Amino acid sequence: MSSKTMRRLRKTKIIATLGPASSSADSIEALHLAGADVFRLNFSHGDHKDHEERYNAIRELEERVGRPIGILADLQGPKIRLSTFANGSVILTNGARFRLDLDETPGNQDRVCLPHPAVLESLEEGSILLLDDGKLKLTVTGTGADFVDCKVTVGGKISDRKGVNIPNALVRMSPLTNKDRRDLDFALSLGVDWIALSFVQRPEDIAEVKKIVAGRAAVMAKIEKPAAVEALSGIIDLADAIMVARGDLGVEMPIQEVPSIQKRIIARAREAGKPVVVATQMLESMIAAPVPTRAEVTDVANAIYDGTDSVMLSAESAAGEFPLEAVAMMNDIAVETEKDPMYRSVIDAKHGALEATTADAISAAASQVAGTIGAAAIVTYTTSGSTALRAARERGETSVLVLTPSLKTARMLALVWGLHCVHTPDAKNFADMVDKACKISFAEGFTRPGQRVVIMAGVPFGTPGSTNILRIAWVGEQ
Repeated sequence: MSSKTMRRLRKTKIIATLGPASSSADSIEALHLAGADVFRLNFSHGDHKDHEERYNAIRELEERVGRPIGILADLQGPKIRLSTFANGSVILTNGARFRLDLDETPGNQDRVCLPHPAVLESLEEGSILLLDDGKLKLTVTGTGADFVDCKVTVGGKISDRKGVNIPNALVRMSPLTNKDRRDLDFALSLGVDWIALSFVQRPEDIAEVKKIVAGRAAVMAKIEKPAAVEALSGIIDLADAIMVARGDLGVEMPIQEVPSIQKRIIARAREAGKPVVVATQMLESMIAAPVPTRAEVTDVANAIYDGTDSVMLSAESAAGEFPLEAVAMMNDIAVETEKDPMYRSVIDAKHGALEATTADAISAAASQVAGTIGAAAIVTYTTSGSTALRAARERGETSVLVLTPSLKTARMLALVWGLHCVHTPDAKNFADMVDKACKISFAEGFTRPGQRVVIMAGVPFGTPGSTNILRIAWVGEQ
C-alpha cells in the first residue's frame, strides 16, 4: 500500500477512539483506511496491556502504509463520586436536608460519604452539586470541618458511587490522580504523541503536566469545566492543543450554552494558532445504528464550518456496533462540507490577526502567493512543527505538504487541519530543498509536471523556528 493512496480528500482530521469494538490489527487498519488520522487510547477504560497492544498495532500499520499516524493518550482525571448506601440507593425529596461527609459508614436518607476532602474544602454556602450526570441537584446551606449540609433542590433516586459535578466552585485538587500519574508514565514510555488532560480548571494544571511530560509528547487541554472556560486564554497560551469535551461541559453548564461556548473555544484556538478538537456525542446514535441522525450530521458539519482541526469519535468507534461505518460517515460529512462554496467564505471570514513575526509573515505570504499564481501546493519544511502550524492557521485553499526529518513531529501534526505530513531527511542545501519539494509533491499526488509549488523553509536548514524563505518552483518532467 503506497502513501499516495492515503491522501485524504478533506482538510479536517478525524480522531477515532479504540476499544473492545476496534482492537484487532485488522480493525485498526480498516478504521485508518476509512478515514481515521489519529487514534485515541482512552485510559478511563482498559488496562495497560490493552493499550500497549493497540499502540503496537498502530505503529505496525504506520510502517505498512508509510504514513505518520498520531496517537492520543486521554487521561481519566479525577472522578468525584459518592460512596455507598446501606440499601444500595435512597430517594431524595425536594426540599429535604442532606449531608455529605467523610464518614465511611454506608449512607442513608440523611447523609452519605463523599470521600474527597479537597472537594468538601472547596465548597461554600450557595455552591451547587449535581449528582448522577445532573439528574439531582443539591445546594450547600452550611459547611463544617469535615462535612457540608445541603438542601435537595431537585430530588430523585440516587444509588452507590454516582458521579458528582461541582459547576460553580474551583476545586482545589490536581488534575492528576495517582492512577493518572501511572497512566501518564506508561503512555510516555510507549511513545504516544499527545497527552489529553481531563479536569483542567486553570493554566497551572497544564503547567504541572507539561513539567512531567518534559517535551516527550504534546499536551492537549480538555475544556469541560466552567472554571476552564473562564480561564480559557491562559489555558490556550500554555497548552499545545485544545479539546472541546462536551460531555461534562453539558452537565456543569446550562446545556443551551454549549454551542456558543464551542464556537468561542474554536475561534480563540484558531486565533492563537493552536489545534482544536471537537468531541463527545458527535455521531452518538451510531453506537447502535448504521446511520446517524440528521441533527448529528449537522452538528459535525457545523464544527467543520467553524474551522475545527479535528472531529472525534468516542464510544461510536470504541464500543459501538458500527465503528467502521461511523468513521466512514465522519469522513463523508467532512468531504461534503468542505466542498460547499459557503465553507470557504465562512472559513475566510474568520481569519485571526497575524503576529509580528517572520514566520507569520512568510506563512501569510505563502498562502496569498499560492492563491494568486494558482500553485498546486504549499510545501513547508519543519523540524519542530511550528512552521506547519503557522501554515495551517491560515486555513488556505491550497493544499499544504509538510516535509519533516522528525517522525515525532509528523505524528504530532496528524490531527492538524489541512496538513499532509511526510517523514523525510532535511534538505542539505537550497537546490536540494527545491528538488525534494518538487519530487515529493509529485510522488504524493499533489502536483503534475508543469505545475508550481510555493516552498517555505528556514535557513540555516534544520534550525527550528527559523522560517525565513519563500520560493516558487516549477515541477519538472523528471
